Amino acid sequence: MTMIEKINIGISSCLLGNNVRYDGGNRLDYFLRDTLGLIVEWVPVCPEVESGLSVPREAMYLVGDRDLIRLVTKLTGIDHTERLMHWAQDRLMELSQLALSGFVFKARSPSCGVRDAEILTSSSSVISRGSGLFAAAIMHYFPALPIEDEEGLRDVANRERFLKKALAYQRH
Repeated sequence: MTMIEKINIGISSCLLGNNVRYDGGNRLDYFLRDTLGLIVEWVPVCPEVESGLSVPREAMYLVGDRDLIRLVTKLTGIDHTERLMHWAQDRLMELSQLALSGFVFKARSPSCGVRDAEILTSSSSVISRGSGLFAAAIMHYFPALPIEDEEGLRDVANRERFLKKALAYQRH
């Protein structure tokens, strides 16, 4: 009997049950952890915690427009954009050494949302939706890397497409 080598897939750490969210909790996705975890080697990443922010911490949101987006705390207005982007530069190089074949992000997160993170005006009105800062950095640094969020993977067709792309990416 031969062992099948698992492929490395990055994942937002909270989806594996790690208590890294701003409120001290997680967003454990049992399917990702217990089912897909049988065939993939998860590489957990939490941009906020790894960049030095505490747990718990003040909630943050994206503010600005599509050309200039900042990661700002909701109550005190502290801008953490530079902190996160400085950390991301080093982390992207580390991740490039791990032969990632895909990445699963937390939907709607200001750092990890793939396409649905709210972008607000300075008066807190939603002006658009887009990628969180770290998800955008991953997509820029690894433009062909298969990317999805946990909500997209609930759809069987999307999940199959993602896994096929990840397997093909691994072989490239």
